[in-house]
Amino acid sequence: MKAPAEKPDVELVGQDGNAFAIIGRVSKALYNEGADKEYINKYQEEAMSGDYDELLITTMKYVNVF
Repeated sequence: MKAPAEKPDVELVGQDGNAFAIIGRVSKALYNEGADKEYINKYQEEAMSGDYDELLITTMKYVNVF
């Protein structure tokens, strides 16, 4: 599993708040920073394992949100 060299920045303010849109945006940012599919799948599974608040908490562990 290969994590990105550093946490990517992802803008969520003013964007679509749909959970799947957030997961897609974060997955793309992780990929663009060099994360491999296994790392991205780990994020996606963790993000979808709880409610919307858990999705946001998980997202903030993987990327810098602004």
